[in-house]
Amino acid sequence: MHTLEKTDIQLGYIPLLDCVAILWAQHQGYFKAQGLNVTLVKEASWASLRDRLAFGILDAAHCLSAMLPAAATGNDHLGIPLQTSLVLSTNRAFISLSQKLCYELSISAQDSPAESAKKAVYAIKNGTKIQLAHVFKQSIHHYCLREWLALADEDIATNYSLSTLPPPYMVDAISAQLIDGFCVGEPWNIQAQIQGYSRVIADSKQIIPEVADKVLATTQEWAKQHPNTLKAIKAAIQLAQHDLKSLDCLDQVWQMLECSDIIRFKCSPLVHVDQFYTIQNIIRSFGTQNAVKASDFEWIIQQMCKWDGLELDQTQMKHIIAQCAGG
Repeated sequence: MHTLEKTDIQLGYIPLLDCVAILWAQHQGYFKAQGLNVTLVKEASWASLRDRLAFGILDAAHCLSAMLPAAATGNDHLGIPLQTSLVLSTNRAFISLSQKLCYELSISAQDSPAESAKKAVYAIKNGTKIQLAHVFKQSIHHYCLREWLALADEDIATNYSLSTLPPPYMVDAISAQLIDGFCVGEPWNIQAQIQGYSRVIADSKQIIPEVADKVLATTQEWAKQHPNTLKAIKAAIQLAQHDLKSLDCLDQVWQMLECSDIIRFKCSPLVHVDQFYTIQNIIRSFGTQNAVKASDFEWIIQQMCKWDGLELDQTQMKHIIAQCAGG
């Protein structure tokens, strides 16, 4: 076993279902078995997580995949290069609209994304203010919302003002009628729906390709200085991912998510049964993750050019992709 360059690790995450492999690796002692003393740090927002990772307060973090090309291009206003070699989740976002808005616009669960987009855009063009939120400017959630609106009107999709909110605040914001809809990962769509505030009207898989959503990220400099430590962190999380895929029963994982204040609602084989099994299936999906692919970052960069006004040629794009998919 190679000597670890560093053993005391600060590992950041945002409370979402797709941080589960990181939490489970800690719960099961997989980090400790690799010789690591890991402290998990719950961050309040993606912005705070990004800043603390970029400036070395966090050693590694559960990150939005789009943060990496944003850092490589300086589009995040920091320009400190990040990299990843481990995918934590793939395209598991949903669009939810308030139940009030769904009723007013006759949007039903049976509507296709194109049909719901047409109803929303028609209302916007006729003066209805619909405030939509995503989790971060550089995220598949932002681009999913834009692409959803573009199913009805490209101009509206390009120019419509969207809000940014940390994932755990989406439920509070829609319950207070500060927003009318959002695109976020679970369990926040399910919580808002169970509590009667919103309805899931589209799965991101219906709108955008299968691309990496969350990844384990470090700065490039940190990865260069700590290659053995990074391999150990990755190995521990991969053991946890294997468990998520192979465990017969996820009761302990569920309890851990409740104790971590990620699942904040009653949901079981007896109560909100459909949602319970949806969450179980999503958790299991995090156990089967593909290797980091250049095509993931290529699509994200194309979206940044399309919606954020980024201008890159093919040579620059290839260089950025190589930077992001390191290790």
